[in-house]
Amino acid sequence: LLERAARPDAALEELRALRVALQAVPPAALRARLGEHHLAALFGLLGGTDREQVSACVSVLERLLQALEPLYVIQNLREELQKGLCHAEDSVRILSIAQVGRIVEDPGAVTELLNSPELLQQVINCIGGEKIAVAKEAIKSLSRIAQTEAGLQVLFGSSLLSDLKNVMGTSDVVRYRVYELIVEISSVSAESLSYCASSGLISELIGELTGEDVLVRATCIEMVTSLAHTPHGRQFLAQQGVIDKISNIILGAESDPFSGFYLPGFVKFFGNLAVVDSPQQICERYPVFMEKVFEMAESQDPTMIGVAVDTLGILGSNVEGKQVLQKTRSRFQSLLSRIGQQARNAPTELRLRCLDAISALLYLPPEQQTEDLLRMTESWFTSLSSQPLELFRSISTQPFPDLHCGALRVFTAIANQPWAQKLMLDSPGFVEYVVDRSVEPDKASKDAKYELVKALVNSKTIAEVFGNQYYLRLRAYLQEGPYYVKAVSTTAVEGAE
Repeated sequence: LLERAARPDAALEELRALRVALQAVPPAALRARLGEHHLAALFGLLGGTDREQVSACVSVLERLLQALEPLYVIQNLREELQKGLCHAEDSVRILSIAQVGRIVEDPGAVTELLNSPELLQQVINCIGGEKIAVAKEAIKSLSRIAQTEAGLQVLFGSSLLSDLKNVMGTSDVVRYRVYELIVEISSVSAESLSYCASSGLISELIGELTGEDVLVRATCIEMVTSLAHTPHGRQFLAQQGVIDKISNIILGAESDPFSGFYLPGFVKFFGNLAVVDSPQQICERYPVFMEKVFEMAESQDPTMIGVAVDTLGILGSNVEGKQVLQKTRSRFQSLLSRIGQQARNAPTELRLRCLDAISALLYLPPEQQTEDLLRMTESWFTSLSSQPLELFRSISTQPFPDLHCGALRVFTAIANQPWAQKLMLDSPGFVEYVVDRSVEPDKASKDAKYELVKALVNSKTIAEVFGNQYYLRLRAYLQEGPYYVKAVSTTAVEGAE
């Protein structure tokens, strides 16, 4: 079959028969029978005009190439891959870029690829292609190449840099793809960031971020936020004055009628910065950030409220961030009341975001449960509603799995804090609700309830607060697992249907 399918006049039926037959052949047997002339002939068939034949040929080559070592592929099929990357058919380009993906993951083969500038040029050109799957695979492969010193030198120290800049001119979308690649490479190490900075492409990205086009700003801020996740990235952004520029843009947003397009991204940038750096330092150095978050949370715009709530959840996910929020005193307390109302009445998506933020704000690891911090989380909980426990219990009984699980996560967040345990015990029927398996309709709900039980059982104060009877019931639930179903014995009655 292989011999017949590899003829220049191979029939479509022969290719299809070979495709089916190959499914049963182990890779070792394939390698033993496969000759270079077979592969050359099959790649030759890709130049035909019959789309069905090309499609069948791609399927055959996919199977054959998977059986070969990446080093063999790059050494013997370089030109074929190069032609495949600029082929008119999407399936051929996807086949070729997938092989490049295999090659870059192989330490021996990637060295050969670095000595193939024409092939690398075609990979770069793939970033500008219409097929998003091909473009993403090209970005992934180039990012992988850039993880070595040799790869960085080839990409940024040769004519390939010009190719990268040229492909950016294809369209706005392609330009952002190249920025995405540059940020991905820059995030690996200070050295890789240095190469990217020297190329001038990061300066171009920052220029667009602080330019006048509001839609471009919104896109670029996401990439700059990714860069800020690494210490060397943050240091670079600070040295270049980028963080100050973003702060100033937030400050000037009051007078910009189009600020709604980019403001959410800029606020998220500072929220992420505060978590990976120091919430206190960021909030003290850039007070406009905190002020803007509060303004957005107090607004009537659901989009702005959602971003503000997310940011407060991120900021309050560690103790230092909680203390920063606590310093705002009554303003944050009244904001919590508003978040509680949103959790009860807002559209479903915003309710979920509120529940997740509340969980992050109220959680305290056992080792950080000082008297002051426990008093703080208790006061925050009581600020959410006049009867906060009942608020979340009512949400947890609604027939919407996402909201149900979101409310259970709030209970789980406070489950290891003594004040919350006392509230739960004093709420009529609450403990019975926790150990009642019949109220969890699906897997996600059962898992969420199990996490709540686990948090309660693992608390050091639970036996003392709940008493032995309830504590033993919770422990039994934990030991039985999340999906336990109690066996029910039935008696057969003669004559019954």
